[in-house]
Amino acid sequence: MKKIALIHEWLTTYAGSERVVEQMLLQYPESDLFAVANILSAEDQKFLRGKEPTTSFIQKLPFLKKFLRHYLPLMPMAVEQWDLSAYDVILSSNHAVAKGVICGPDQLHISYVHTPIRYAWEFQAQYLRESKLTWGVRSLLTRMILHYMRLWDNVSSTRVDAFVANSQFIANRIQKCYGRQAEVIYPPVDVDAFAPSYKKEDYYIAASRLVPYKRVDLIVEAFRLMPERKLLVVGDGPMYKTLKANCPANVELMGYLPHERMSQLMQGAKAFVFAAEEDFGITSVEAQACATPVIAYGRGGSLETVVEGVTGCFFEEQIPQSVADAVATFENHQDHFDLKATRQHAEGFRPERFREELANFVDSQWAQFVVNRRRRPQQTFSKTTPGSLNLPVDNASNLVNLAGVSAQ
Repeated sequence: MKKIALIHEWLTTYAGSERVVEQMLLQYPESDLFAVANILSAEDQKFLRGKEPTTSFIQKLPFLKKFLRHYLPLMPMAVEQWDLSAYDVILSSNHAVAKGVICGPDQLHISYVHTPIRYAWEFQAQYLRESKLTWGVRSLLTRMILHYMRLWDNVSSTRVDAFVANSQFIANRIQKCYGRQAEVIYPPVDVDAFAPSYKKEDYYIAASRLVPYKRVDLIVEAFRLMPERKLLVVGDGPMYKTLKANCPANVELMGYLPHERMSQLMQGAKAFVFAAEEDFGITSVEAQACATPVIAYGRGGSLETVVEGVTGCFFEEQIPQSVADAVATFENHQDHFDLKATRQHAEGFRPERFREELANFVDSQWAQFVVNRRRRPQQTFSKTTPGSLNLPVDNASNLVNLAGVSAQ
């Protein structure tokens, strides 16, 4: 029986990547879990089902909850310190450093990639701009750190035997960053937690953490152009106060809501509006599980989770007018969207499907790995003539002869 180690970045919340880890633990309950740091409360750790993660030296650094992200430059070294020699299969859940663990030639490493480090690759300029680090000494230092992370990220990709991407969009990014092919296995979505409703009310909904790259501000500005249409925004985050200070009358910021209330609002909405370029987009699938169509930015994972003209529609530019035009198009063709087909489409992302596809991939990779391992040639030596560059010979005495010394 294979002995498996599960590697995760850090445990701070129960979000998309943690749901993947939860399903990995369900599939491989005897596996051991490793994480750079764990700051989850006892209540939030329920999804680990009693599994106690092995952490790194990062866990003992001061003010961990406040400064965890500031310790990022130390994390490559942290994941390299674990002794994983007792395991046959290493399964990493990676969006930053987890894939960088060190394995031996007789260990199979499969990395499930949520994304290559987004702020070190093509989102670097956006990250620096949003962090107000476009110039100055701090900017220079940050750029140096990101450069180092980018180099390490690329080098550490060679430690992975097989990549799995959470979407074709991320598979393309893996190819661009690492020059490697990746299998696509869509992440699990708990569609049963969202009951469908085929009776819709006269409002739209956006639900997201209020951080810049989610582009909720873009959706709010789009609805400013449509004062006759109502928008509910569910979520909290750093941008809440800014949005609240300049919010049009037809937009209501709901803040954080418990799951039951958010689910009810999602069920009643005419459509879910989504403006981010996401790696996959779990919330869009949750909306479709509620039989609620999606109006989304036509790039990234949304192109794989929304069926245009059936479960939703797209806008082409991240500008308010483009969102407003897409809403108008949706309303003009609202009767064309099949709400039952929308729910049925979401059913295809169930956790059971994820576990089955992951297990099949791991099993097939392990079987091939074992075959290849058996086929590895043993180091043998064949006869050669003195002075030849064809050094291998078939026994120890011939090695001595090569040196000009008789073995007799």
